[in-house]
Amino acid sequence: MSGGEPLLRRDLAEIVASAHRAGVYTQLVTSGVGLTADRLGALLDAGLNSVQLSLQDARRPGSDLIAGRVSYDDKERAAGVIRAARAPFGPNVVLHRRDLDNLPEIIEVGARWGADRIELANAQFHGWALHNRAALMPTGGQLDRAKATVAAWRERHERPELVWVMPDHHEGVPKPCMGGWGARSITVGPDRTALPCPAAYGITDLAFPNVRDEPLARIWSDPAAFDAYRGTDWMTGPCRECPRREADFGGCRCQAHALTGDAARTDPACALSPDHHLVRRRGRARTPVRLPPPRRPPLTRSGPPARVAGRRRCGAACPAARPCGAPTAGGDRQAVRPAASAAVYSSSIRTTSRPARSSRLAAIEAR
Repeated sequence: MSGGEPLLRRDLAEIVASAHRAGVYTQLVTSGVGLTADRLGALLDAGLNSVQLSLQDARRPGSDLIAGRVSYDDKERAAGVIRAARAPFGPNVVLHRRDLDNLPEIIEVGARWGADRIELANAQFHGWALHNRAALMPTGGQLDRAKATVAAWRERHERPELVWVMPDHHEGVPKPCMGGWGARSITVGPDRTALPCPAAYGITDLAFPNVRDEPLARIWSDPAAFDAYRGTDWMTGPCRECPRREADFGGCRCQAHALTGDAARTDPACALSPDHHLVRRRGRARTPVRLPPPRRPPLTRSGPPARVAGRRRCGAACPAARPCGAPTAGGDRQAVRPAASAAVYSSSIRTTSRPARSSRLAAIEAR
């Protein structure tokens, strides 16, 4: 149960219960924001098997910076909730140039939080990570030190288990796409589209089926989508004669599409790919860009707030008619949102402000 943030779904317990009845192992992958003892208890009662908690860095400033909001304390609280419930638990840490040197501290944090295992996954450069690759790509020296750190920990400790995933951009050897396209995995998106892997939305020349229209058994054998790159018959170029073709299946189809525009080409992460220069050129580490500071989420009240001069007021009783975001006598803050916002306010839903992600990332790229 991944996302986005799966805890935002009100029907999450029902989804877990349905999967449990079908005999499916279920894991919650969450930021930890909003995870309470009651919410976790309901999910465990529904049949949840384990919890994976995302962690961006061992240090509060670095974690909040990459997360884009002040959230480290929320994650620490969530780890305590999971530990108190005695649920199988492990942090999931995406590693890149900005946090890789803190790997010893990251492992220590996971151990202190009571993790059974820690997944140390070096970043896969899709989506916004692809656009910001020059700032996120680790150096060879960083990776060598990180591998030595993992090896030393494994030698000295049995727990927590460390799962180390090397980046294919540095190895020159591609990784199989989800164990092979259409080989072992189905991702069902929030719109109920069935995908061979979570990033396949980007391959726009394939028409993916929807679970509202077809049963999973029929989707699994769909010739247009799941059979498109299944096995090895589709392969061309160096993949067709490669002795590793049954192991890596030509690499990641989504990465090939993102970098070349053609999902059928050999993954450029492969050293034998005619497009390998794209990875070598774009992956060259440069001086990191300066990211904006993380947002501190304001405390909010439920219900539609009053509006003054096109902006929201803290409440009708405010004598100063101060614009939204100004502190009230109690010291809390009302969420800032322009009057023209398309948000729908509900007495049962708490609203928070979110600056436009596109403009923030545009500013990062401009720098």
